Amino acid sequence: MTLGRTTQAAGAVAAAIVAVDQATKALVRAELMLGERRDLLAGVELVHVRNSGVAFGFLADAGALLVVGTALALLALVVFYATHSGRPLVWMPTGLLLGGAVGNLIDRAREGSVTDFVKFPHFPAFNVADMAITCGVVALIYVLEGPPRRRHEAAQAAQAAQAAERA
Repeated sequence: MTLGRTTQAAGAVAAAIVAVDQATKALVRAELMLGERRDLLAGVELVHVRNSGVAFGFLADAGALLVVGTALALLALVVFYATHSGRPLVWMPTGLLLGGAVGNLIDRAREGSVTDFVKFPHFPAFNVADMAITCGVVALIYVLEGPPRRRHEAAQAAQAAQAAERA
Protein backbone atom coordinates (compact mmCIF):
# COMPACT_ATOMS: atom_id res chain seq x y z
CA MET A 1 0.00 0.00 0.00
CA THR A 2 1.19 3.50 -0.72
CA LEU A 3 1.40 6.17 1.96
CA GLY A 4 -1.79 7.80 0.69
CA ARG A 5 -3.72 4.53 0.75
CA THR A 6 -2.43 3.53 4.19
CA THR A 7 -3.33 6.96 5.54
CA GLN A 8 -6.82 6.63 4.06
CA ALA A 9 -7.17 3.16 5.56
CA ALA A 10 -6.06 4.38 9.01
CA GLY A 11 -8.45 7.33 8.72
CA ALA A 12 -11.33 5.07 7.70
CA VAL A 13 -10.73 2.74 10.65
CA ALA A 14 -10.49 5.71 13.03
CA ALA A 15 -13.67 7.30 11.63
CA ALA A 16 -15.57 3.99 11.91
CA ILE A 17 -14.45 3.54 15.52
CA VAL A 18 -15.46 7.09 16.45
CA ALA A 19 -18.86 6.68 14.76
CA VAL A 20 -19.67 3.34 16.42
CA ASP A 21 -18.30 4.52 19.77
CA GLN A 22 -20.33 7.74 19.80
CA ALA A 23 -23.49 6.00 18.56
CA THR A 24 -23.34 3.31 21.26
CA LYS A 25 -22.61 5.86 23.99
CA ALA A 26 -25.51 8.06 22.83
CA LEU A 27 -27.81 5.02 22.89
CA VAL A 28 -26.71 4.12 26.42
CA ARG A 29 -27.17 7.72 27.65
CA ALA A 30 -30.65 7.82 26.06
CA GLU A 31 -31.85 4.43 27.29
CA LEU A 32 -30.26 3.99 30.72
CA MET A 33 -30.24 6.29 33.71
CA LEU A 34 -26.81 6.99 35.15
CA GLY A 35 -25.95 4.05 37.40
CA GLU A 36 -28.61 1.77 35.90
CA ARG A 37 -27.70 -1.86 35.13
CA ARG A 38 -29.32 -4.46 32.88
CA ASP A 39 -28.37 -8.09 32.41
CA LEU A 40 -27.25 -8.72 28.84
CA LEU A 41 -25.80 -12.22 28.71
CA ALA A 42 -24.65 -14.66 31.37
CA GLY A 43 -22.53 -12.49 33.64
CA VAL A 44 -22.33 -9.54 31.24
CA GLU A 45 -24.19 -6.37 32.13
CA LEU A 46 -25.14 -3.28 30.22
CA VAL A 47 -24.47 -0.36 32.58
CA HIS A 48 -24.37 3.40 32.42
CA VAL A 49 -21.37 4.71 34.33
CA ARG A 50 -19.05 7.67 33.91
CA ASN A 51 -15.28 7.47 34.12
CA SER A 52 -13.43 10.72 34.79
CA GLY A 53 -10.03 9.00 34.67
CA VAL A 54 -8.25 6.88 32.13
CA ALA A 55 -8.36 3.11 31.90
CA PHE A 56 -10.13 1.58 34.90
CA GLY A 57 -10.58 4.97 36.57
CA PHE A 58 -6.86 5.61 37.02
CA LEU A 59 -6.09 9.34 37.34
CA ALA A 60 -9.74 10.17 38.08
CA ASP A 61 -10.39 13.90 38.05
CA ALA A 62 -6.96 14.68 36.56
CA GLY A 63 -8.65 17.08 34.09
CA ALA A 64 -6.06 19.02 32.08
CA LEU A 65 -3.39 16.41 32.78
CA LEU A 66 -5.48 13.81 30.93
CA VAL A 67 -6.03 16.11 27.95
CA VAL A 68 -2.33 16.97 27.72
CA GLY A 69 -1.31 13.33 28.18
CA THR A 70 -3.75 12.19 25.51
CA ALA A 71 -2.60 14.92 23.11
CA LEU A 72 1.03 13.87 23.61
CA ALA A 73 0.14 10.21 23.06
CA LEU A 74 -1.73 11.10 19.86
CA LEU A 75 1.22 13.17 18.65
CA ALA A 76 3.56 10.24 19.35
CA LEU A 77 1.19 7.93 17.45
CA VAL A 78 1.16 10.24 14.42
CA VAL A 79 4.97 10.53 14.48
CA PHE A 80 5.27 6.75 14.81
CA TYR A 81 2.91 6.25 11.89
CA ALA A 82 4.75 8.80 9.73
CA THR A 83 8.09 7.12 10.39
CA HIS A 84 6.82 3.53 10.05
CA SER A 85 4.18 3.83 7.33
CA GLY A 86 6.08 1.35 5.16
CA ARG A 87 5.48 -1.48 7.61
CA PRO A 88 2.75 -3.86 6.54
CA LEU A 89 -0.54 -3.33 8.37
CA VAL A 90 0.70 -0.33 10.42
CA TRP A 91 -2.48 1.51 9.38
CA MET A 92 -4.64 -0.89 11.41
CA PRO A 93 -3.29 -0.23 14.94
CA THR A 94 -2.92 3.45 14.05
CA GLY A 95 -6.60 3.69 13.08
CA LEU A 96 -7.76 1.70 16.11
CA LEU A 97 -5.70 3.74 18.57
CA LEU A 98 -6.56 7.06 16.97
CA GLY A 99 -10.28 6.26 16.77
CA GLY A 100 -10.41 5.04 20.36
CA ALA A 101 -8.57 8.04 21.72
CA VAL A 102 -10.69 10.52 19.75
CA GLY A 103 -13.91 8.74 20.77
CA ASN A 104 -13.06 9.14 24.45
CA LEU A 105 -11.76 12.70 23.97
CA ILE A 106 -15.12 13.71 22.48
CA ASP A 107 -16.81 12.50 25.68
CA ARG A 108 -14.31 14.34 27.87
CA ALA A 109 -14.81 17.58 25.94
CA ARG A 110 -18.60 17.29 25.96
CA GLU A 111 -19.33 15.65 29.32
CA GLY A 112 -16.15 15.97 31.38
CA SER A 113 -16.03 12.18 31.64
CA VAL A 114 -16.31 9.09 29.48
CA THR A 115 -19.46 6.96 29.20
CA ASP A 116 -18.72 3.27 29.85
CA PHE A 117 -21.35 0.59 29.41
CA VAL A 118 -20.06 -3.00 29.07
CA LYS A 119 -19.45 -4.70 32.41
CA PHE A 120 -17.99 -8.15 32.96
CA PRO A 121 -17.84 -9.66 36.45
CA HIS A 122 -14.81 -8.50 38.46
CA PHE A 123 -13.77 -6.08 35.70
CA PRO A 124 -14.37 -2.34 35.31
CA ALA A 125 -16.91 -1.15 32.74
CA PHE A 126 -15.62 -0.13 29.33
CA ASN A 127 -16.80 1.10 25.92
CA VAL A 128 -16.14 0.70 22.18
CA ALA A 129 -13.27 3.22 22.26
CA ASP A 130 -11.60 1.23 25.06
CA MET A 131 -11.99 -1.98 23.02
CA ALA A 132 -10.41 -0.27 20.00
CA ILE A 133 -7.49 0.98 22.09
CA THR A 134 -6.90 -2.48 23.56
CA CYS A 135 -7.08 -4.15 20.13
CA GLY A 136 -4.88 -1.37 18.74
CA VAL A 137 -2.15 -2.07 21.30
CA VAL A 138 -2.25 -5.80 20.52
CA ALA A 139 -2.20 -5.08 16.77
CA LEU A 140 0.71 -2.65 17.22
CA ILE A 141 2.71 -5.30 19.05
CA TYR A 142 1.96 -7.73 16.23
CA VAL A 143 3.03 -5.19 13.59
CA LEU A 144 6.26 -4.43 15.46
CA GLU A 145 7.13 -7.99 16.42
CA GLY A 146 5.67 -9.81 13.43
CA PRO A 147 4.08 -13.21 13.45
CA PRO A 148 5.87 -15.78 15.63
CA ARG A 149 6.99 -17.79 12.58
CA ARG A 150 8.73 -14.75 11.06
CA ARG A 151 10.66 -14.07 14.28
CA HIS A 152 11.72 -17.72 14.43
CA GLU A 153 12.86 -17.66 10.79
CA ALA A 154 14.77 -14.40 11.38
CA ALA A 155 16.50 -15.90 14.42
CA GLN A 156 17.44 -18.99 12.39
CA ALA A 157 18.81 -16.81 9.58
CA ALA A 158 20.87 -14.82 12.06
CA GLN A 159 22.26 -18.01 13.58
CA ALA A 160 23.09 -19.36 10.14
CA ALA A 161 24.89 -16.11 9.25
CA GLN A 162 26.92 -16.26 12.47
CA ALA A 163 27.83 -19.88 11.80
CA ALA A 164 28.92 -18.99 8.25
CA GLU A 165 31.12 -16.18 9.57
CA ARG A 166 32.83 -18.54 11.99
CA ALA A 167 33.53 -21.12 9.28
